[in-house]
Amino acid sequence: MKYTDPDAVMRVVLLLFFFSLTTMAGDFNIRDFGAKGDKTTNDRDAIQKTIDTCAAAGGGTVRVPQGEYLSGMIRLTSKVNLHLEKGATIYASKNPEDYKGSSKLIFADGAENISVTGEGTLHGQATGDLGKRWGAPDKADFRTVILLFQNCTNVTLRGFHVLYSDAWTLHLKRCEGVIIEDISIENNYRRLNSDGIDPNSCRNVRIRRCNIKAGDDAIVLKSTEPFPCENIEISDCILESSTAAFKLGTESHGDFRNIVIRDCVIKNSPVGIGFFLKDGAIMENVTAANLKMEICGPTVHDVVPLYIDIERRNPDSKVGRIRNVTFRDIDIQAGSGILIQGMPESPIENLTLSNITLCVEKPDDYVKREKPVGGRRTTKDERDTLFARLPSYAALAYIKGLKIDHVEVRIGEEAFKQYVRSALTMRHVDGGTIRKVTRTPGAETGNLPVIDIQSCTGLVSE
Repeated sequence: MKYTDPDAVMRVVLLLFFFSLTTMAGDFNIRDFGAKGDKTTNDRDAIQKTIDTCAAAGGGTVRVPQGEYLSGMIRLTSKVNLHLEKGATIYASKNPEDYKGSSKLIFADGAENISVTGEGTLHGQATGDLGKRWGAPDKADFRTVILLFQNCTNVTLRGFHVLYSDAWTLHLKRCEGVIIEDISIENNYRRLNSDGIDPNSCRNVRIRRCNIKAGDDAIVLKSTEPFPCENIEISDCILESSTAAFKLGTESHGDFRNIVIRDCVIKNSPVGIGFFLKDGAIMENVTAANLKMEICGPTVHDVVPLYIDIERRNPDSKVGRIRNVTFRDIDIQAGSGILIQGMPESPIENLTLSNITLCVEKPDDYVKREKPVGGRRTTKDERDTLFARLPSYAALAYIKGLKIDHVEVRIGEEAFKQYVRSALTMRHVDGGTIRKVTRTPGAETGNLPVIDIQSCTGLVSE
């Protein structure tokens, strides 16, 4: 079943709508259980007592009224809605002893029908730079995650704000039936590993109308264990990242399938959409559509607006597969081009590029360009640089089944004089159709063709 099956989509939407209508029985205020809200007193025990009382009563809403609450780890339980009222802020304590051996501000395991809502704020207090790429310390003695829900069902995160998470901000692990909407996340752009939202081996997830600025990937789907990440839709979001705005991988021990990202704005990110397959899984039935990208940023990473790569993380890693991928209706402003590459033993299967526009005003130098690695590995091969350095604004290699319909590259006059590049370059492509590939200025202005094809078979131009 493909994600684009309308009947399947409707079933999932109705199911999640039912989840969102879960009713809560009681209403409990943390102030009534001793919370001070003065940012000095540790209110963790008062907040936890309120949650436990609410759960014992059969569930309900735990209200956090206006105030500044310092807290260690809070455990959320089934049928409880933690509601942050406008003007309420919960600050993550910097004292490891306040987390009882954990490192999460809000935690849930095996819970059902849980939610965090409201217009308040969760504050990680991690404002400083972190990571050698920024000339800052590479490690911290203790780092907190804002939220980790694992093995949970029917989860809603709605409306609140997150500031300065120290590590992954919202981490959902092996959860099913998740709605995340109208969330804003603003982390330090120069704080390593401060991802925005990480659905990890999750099923039936909707992320909508979120505004994320992250010091690592903004939204990243992972499978750190051999469980799939599937039936995911991301829409109407604004994403900004120091690495990848939207990523699949790099941890890819379970399959990824039936994924849509649409109607989003991506800015100030070196990688717009990135597939990083290293651990032998299958990525399939993925669509990215109706996106606007401004790909740049103060980063040490090479810039690639659309990126797909298959490799082995370690010499003994399995080789994965990527198939049925569509990029369509995407406007890109960037100095560097698209890079999509499979492996000789695992070509990308059934790739579609439709209505892609790339505008180049200030081109990047490809002399030292390499493919983004995006994570730890112990392997290297010629594909690190072979296709990344081709003089092209879209380099495609090791693909089986390609459809291209309207790819347009617009290059500023000064940029074109500085670097003459093809609009599209293909190597080791087996079978496909090519329609309406253009470069402005055109072929008569440069010494490279608009389309450069070598070592390919079965291609038809229309």
